[in-house]
Amino acid sequence: MVELIVVMVIAGILGAVAMERFFDNDTLLVREYADQARSIIRYGQKLAVAQNRPIYVSATGNRFALCSVSGCTAGTLIGAPGGSNSGSSVTKAQCILSGSYVSTWMCEAKPASVAMASSRATEAGGAATYFFFDAMGRPYNAADLAPPSGYVSTFSQALTLTFTGGGTSYVVTIEPETGYVH
Repeated sequence: MVELIVVMVIAGILGAVAMERFFDNDTLLVREYADQARSIIRYGQKLAVAQNRPIYVSATGNRFALCSVSGCTAGTLIGAPGGSNSGSSVTKAQCILSGSYVSTWMCEAKPASVAMASSRATEAGGAATYFFFDAMGRPYNAADLAPPSGYVSTFSQALTLTFTGGGTSYVVTIEPETGYVH
């Protein structure tokens, strides 16, 4: 009888701890958004090489998206490879062009419980920040010259993006010169 009571008490304690972790999905949201951001950036780099043209990564504090020009205007949006983005409520609120949500755009928005910090606010995290990859897959800062003026890069240090939430942090790094995203 004593053994049964001890087992039930231990099971109760384990159940209480497991239930707390089961209902707290902030850690999963941080990891999911960091992975989405890394995938979008990698896809942008590979697309720039494959299409032999610059691809711009719109990296505001609320979303990551791909465009063929810095302003992300109509006709310059890069489509999602699967045909649509996640369609989550936050994505629908942030992936808007001319007042309308664009479901086919390679664009994902940041969940409310996730915070993002950037090592350089000129490339990521601000209201209208971006960086781009050239046809060789090399990264460039928003202020760098793009064709037809020629390429002049000031992307001399790695750009790090830190995603935090639920007591967890994930870092995405874009290396200078090679554009390696990890």
